[in-house]
Parts: sequence; structure tokens; C-alpha cells
Amino acid sequence: QMQLVESGGGLAQPGDSLKLSCVASGGMPFKDYTMGWFRQTPGKEREFVAAVSWAAGETYYAEAVKGRFTVSRDNDKNTVYLQMNSLKLEDSAVYSCARNVNMFSSTAYASPGTYTYWGQGTQVTVSS
Repeated sequence: QMQLVESGGGLAQPGDSLKLSCVASGGMPFKDYTMGWFRQTPGKEREFVAAVSWAAGETYYAEAVKGRFTVSRDNDKNTVYLQMNSLKLEDSAVYSCARNVNMFSSTAYASPGTYTYWGQGTQVTVSS
């Protein structure tokens, strides 16, 4: 059973930057799984943000964040990051990280159903 714990959220102004972290424990090996970031606002479906493949050789982004957000991972620290720059009001959401259901796979990386373990989320609020 893998546990995922996010941190780094908070209150930001438009144009600011935040860096989210997600630390994994249990259910190893972390390094063999694609990790994803999703976000959700009340009344809306969970939305794909970014994903990074198990070897960090591939990264994937939603169009809404491409060029502003960067996903990365440190397999030695069992941690995946989401660097968020040039934040916009519409980036406000609860951000959660998740582990892909299959080892060595990035198939359907944007689909929440492809992920099996989820963190509790961290709130990001962008407000002027």
C-alpha cells in the first residue's frame, strides 16, 4: 500500500510561483511508476495537469499549463514535484498526486482511472 503526501500549496497572487511536492512511502518501487498531478475544484471533475514517466524520460502536460508548469521527480527521494510559474486565477484548485496503476507504463496518462493511489491533496489558491 503506497501512501502519497502532498505539500507546498498555499495562497498566491497572479504571476507568482509555487512548488508542490509529493512524497511516496510504502508500495515500492516508486521509481517504476509514472506519477501524475491532477487538480479539482468544487463541482467539477478531476482534471489532468501533468505526468512524469517512471524514468523521468517523458513528461506530459495539459494544454492549460504547458509552458508554465514543470513536473519532475527524484527517485532517490521518492518524490515528485510540480513547479508552477505564472500562476493564474483559474489555477486555483486542490492538487493531488497519484501513482499509475501499472509499472513501466504511461498509457492513458491523462485519465484519472489509470491511477490507483492518490494523495489527500493540497490547496492552491490564486487571488489578487
